[in-house]
Amino acid sequence: MLIPNDTIAAIATAPGEGGISIVRVSGPEAEAVLSAVFRPAGGAAGKPLPSHLLTYGHARDGEELLDECMAVLFRAPRSYTREDVAELQLHGGWLTAERALRACLRAGARLAEPGEFTRRAFLNGRLDLSQAEAVMALIRSRGEQARQAALRQLEGGTAAFVRAAADRLYGIQAALAACIDYPEEVSEEEAAADLLPRIRALGAELRSACDEQAARVAREGLRVALCGRPNVGKSSLLNALTRQELAIVTPIPGTTRDLVAGELTLDGALIRLTDTAGLRETDDPVERLGVARAEQALRDADTVLWVLDASQPAAEEDIALGRRLRAEGVRDVIAVLNKSDLPAALAGPGAEALLAGMETVSVCAKAPDSLAPLREALVRRARAGDRLALTQPRHLDAARRAAAHLDRAAEAMAAETVDLASVDLLAAQQALGEITGDQVEEKLLDRVFADFCVGK
Repeated sequence: MLIPNDTIAAIATAPGEGGISIVRVSGPEAEAVLSAVFRPAGGAAGKPLPSHLLTYGHARDGEELLDECMAVLFRAPRSYTREDVAELQLHGGWLTAERALRACLRAGARLAEPGEFTRRAFLNGRLDLSQAEAVMALIRSRGEQARQAALRQLEGGTAAFVRAAADRLYGIQAALAACIDYPEEVSEEEAAADLLPRIRALGAELRSACDEQAARVAREGLRVALCGRPNVGKSSLLNALTRQELAIVTPIPGTTRDLVAGELTLDGALIRLTDTAGLRETDDPVERLGVARAEQALRDADTVLWVLDASQPAAEEDIALGRRLRAEGVRDVIAVLNKSDLPAALAGPGAEALLAGMETVSVCAKAPDSLAPLREALVRRARAGDRLALTQPRHLDAARRAAAHLDRAAEAMAAETVDLASVDLLAAQQALGEITGDQVEEKLLDRVFADFCVGK
């Protein structure tokens, strides 16, 4: 794989007004480009800039003054890309940064592609591919849990897990190669007896690491849908949990006709709430559309808050919805008994049968302190994937493929066809290598880095 040897430049800060704008340059001509655009103040003019130290001066396009600024040069290999890297730190504002970038391009740099700085960091061995992807995951994290997951990946947590699995796999491959090369010393029966349990154990470990739902929750937050018949307090509960007046609350049934979304962060975990229309049979065409969207929200949710009015006996609509939630196999339901400040009427054998097997929480949407048990229940679910080694979809896909190849290798070993087993073991090793970039093609890199922002 060829490492580019030209010089690239891009604006590294987000568009819009801010305290600072940064133009970044990387490549063999980075120092020359910086010298053409930046003039140090005072007696430093004409002298080489020191590495890793900020220098005060002015950005210029030819003889035209662009801005008063700071500049810094990072000489290779002590830089983000392991190439010479230069940065202009300008006053915030898109126009000034754009003019400075154009000056850098006229001085010999070319405009960087999305993710090209990080791609060079990978190609130059500063980061493995999983760490490179963690850079963008860290930039895009919207909650503390997602940030921590990205940091673990950036610090090598994903790579450590994958390389430990790859090392075990190398050991299996070496033992199998000895069996194939020296059949008079190691029989296929002996090889199968020794290697089959190791292959199965490694496949099981990879499969257990592929918790797609927990990984998505760690990245994107816990999706929670509130459901129930009209007027049980779903909208009031949404407003109380988010501490915002997101949903209109009235005593009129059917007030909520569309999905109303809100977010909150609990103990660092992002919780994404969706209030739905009351689920009931209706002749109102607009309300029917709301009910249809509510049903889709239930199917998409990680957790469903089934809100019931604890001050009233269970209505037929409550019973029907309870049966429906069980019949459709909704993954996780918390029964929220609202209006706990009023005398309880949802009790007795009928209520016990209705709520059997469900986690139940009593709340009063009008009393914020009563929501603590519900918040704790949501945090437990949102933080279930806190220590996952694999959280990115591409990594999960590669690990699942590796596990599938190990399963096939185990079947071949059990049938004492060691040659076929070696083919699948090699395929499993290649799948693991895709995660860290030890086995990578240009197309894969194009796909990974195309998702990055320009300037990173």
